Amino acid sequence: MTSFPATESAALSSRSLAFEGCVNFRDLGGYRTADGRRIAWRHLFRADGLNKLSEGDRNQLADLGLATVIDLRTVDEAEQRGRFPVDLVPVRYVDLPLTDVLPSPEELPDWKEASYVASRYVQMVTQGGPALTAALTVLADDGSLPAVFHCSAGKDRTGVLSALVLAFLGVPDETIVEDYALSAAAMGRLLERLKAEYPESVDAVEKFAPAILHVVPETMEEFLGSMRSEYGSYDALAETLGVTDAMARLAETVLEEV
Repeated sequence: MTSFPATESAALSSRSLAFEGCVNFRDLGGYRTADGRRIAWRHLFRADGLNKLSEGDRNQLADLGLATVIDLRTVDEAEQRGRFPVDLVPVRYVDLPLTDVLPSPEELPDWKEASYVASRYVQMVTQGGPALTAALTVLADDGSLPAVFHCSAGKDRTGVLSALVLAFLGVPDETIVEDYALSAAAMGRLLERLKAEYPESVDAVEKFAPAILHVVPETMEEFLGSMRSEYGSYDALAETLGVTDAMARLAETVLEEV
């Protein structure tokens, strides 16, 4: 299996991929596991909404050989904002809402608190288990890679699934936290993009600013701590979700010796 890129400095510049239609598209490749192996580059991606892709974006995804798109957004989000353009970029598109509804306006101020957001992430696991199981199983299927999973911002629902993928592959907690925190740089751009996209609803968009902009390491640290406390180990969590065999298959595909 070929690794990419060869150096750590190149890794930093290559993890975030530039697209015109989204702001938080990242490669999970290059991360080291506790046993010294590494996730291969250009196999697993995480992203924000993929419904506004330009022709150049679509060509870039085709060049990556993208095979699978997992959409974690609610049914309403997908219907109102649009889905991935499978007619223009043929992929296996899998619709797997991780939650039924978005945060209510009354909840939005609480998204400034790391503990509250972490508790919502825990809720996504306990209530969205079937969707997570299905997503992890899809990633492990033959021919599914390269694959990208996404929501609207690419940090909360996507952050939960990404954390589980990395944890089940053996990536240390501190690295999972660092990967989560990388979304912070993109959230300001996302907020401005939403304002431009909905000029008649700027005040409404602004109300979502706390939920959009809040990305701090403590949130993921607390979420991972809750998972360990509740299940005892990531192996036990994988068993609870019914993905132990699937994660073993995924590891055989994407992990490489360094």
